[in-house]
Amino acid sequence: MTTTDYEAVPAVERDDPALHVGTVVMKFGGSSVADPEKLKTVARRLVAAREGGSRVVAVLSAMGSTTDELLDLAHQVSERPSPRELDMLISVGERISCALAAMAIHDLGHEAISLTGSQAGIVTDTVHGKAKIVDVRARRINEALDAGRIVLVAGFQGVSAVSFDVTTLGRGGSDTTAVALAAALGALVCEIYTDVDGVYTADPRLVPNARRLALLSYEEMLEMASSGARVMATRSIEVARSHNVRLHVRPTFGEAEGTWIREEDETMLEKALISGVVHQREETVYRVEGVTPARLFGALAEASINVDTIVQTSAEIVFSAPVEDRADAKRALDLLGVSWTAREDLGKVSLVGAGMKSHPGVAAKTFATLEAAGIDAPIVSTSPIKIACHVPSADVDRAVQALHEAFELG
Repeated sequence: MTTTDYEAVPAVERDDPALHVGTVVMKFGGSSVADPEKLKTVARRLVAAREGGSRVVAVLSAMGSTTDELLDLAHQVSERPSPRELDMLISVGERISCALAAMAIHDLGHEAISLTGSQAGIVTDTVHGKAKIVDVRARRINEALDAGRIVLVAGFQGVSAVSFDVTTLGRGGSDTTAVALAAALGALVCEIYTDVDGVYTADPRLVPNARRLALLSYEEMLEMASSGARVMATRSIEVARSHNVRLHVRPTFGEAEGTWIREEDETMLEKALISGVVHQREETVYRVEGVTPARLFGALAEASINVDTIVQTSAEIVFSAPVEDRADAKRALDLLGVSWTAREDLGKVSLVGAGMKSHPGVAAKTFATLEAAGIDAPIVSTSPIKIACHVPSADVDRAVQALHEAFELG
């Protein structure tokens, strides 16, 4: 397999156990490679996997706050940096991590090669800052694996198939890189290494008795990620679900079992009613009048704005979007010439669980709990496995704690 479009990977290539037996993709976030000593620890983990018989591909993020520092530097130089040049700049951080990790691996007596996103065959569309992967041409990775090398791929980046410019994938782009590579390479598993022990029933910094979850379905993890859980990026889970890539969220600096994320099956049918309570302390909510949904959301899509909650009445359309998209959303709405307002004092608290599908009364208990705590929820949206409530940002923490206790998740 030399060229693979990960959005259309033939099942025989991806599932054939004879294909690249033992390939594992291991992704390490910025906190895992934040300094030289942590990079050396990551290198030892990669070498241990190689010595255990696996063909090892690692996807690394930039060290610590490197990307934020580069963005700050760009805005010191220019009020509105060119998107193309910004991608050239901020793609550097991941390359630094990979090159340093390769050096550490060489010192441990193993062969390694660091590759940029373009060298690794990550081909994207032309959207700078939020590019989408359209193809994975893994020939160079496979050649290095066949030669017994550990392959280090710079996450978060690729190359445009049209302009041949460097592109970046946006927030959580290294997760997306790792899962796309796992799909293209037919990997046994994509391991996501982070500074937490796995996925919890709530943020343990907010709820001390939150419990680690051993197993989640793709749908549950997707809802949790889109509602504020920052363990994995939403886009990466969508790719994993589309190509049935098993995910394993694990701690970088420990041996805890972590959390498995995979397709729901019979062993998951007796899961708890609610898997977790996730939150975002800020999410901008817009109210728009005088425009059709097609025109509004077409304009927002053109601006690459990730719309979340949508509520339509006869008089207006209400939608929410991440805080980081605020400037682009406002610009798009102004260009439409419509009447609009934005609330910036709201956060979102969401209950997620596959058990909701077959158990009535979850909504009633949710609203009763919030009412008892004196918390107003002006906007509510649902899916078969999620109830999401927008509440005042000042009340988010209390709402999470109250719901976690009410549903006995500790």
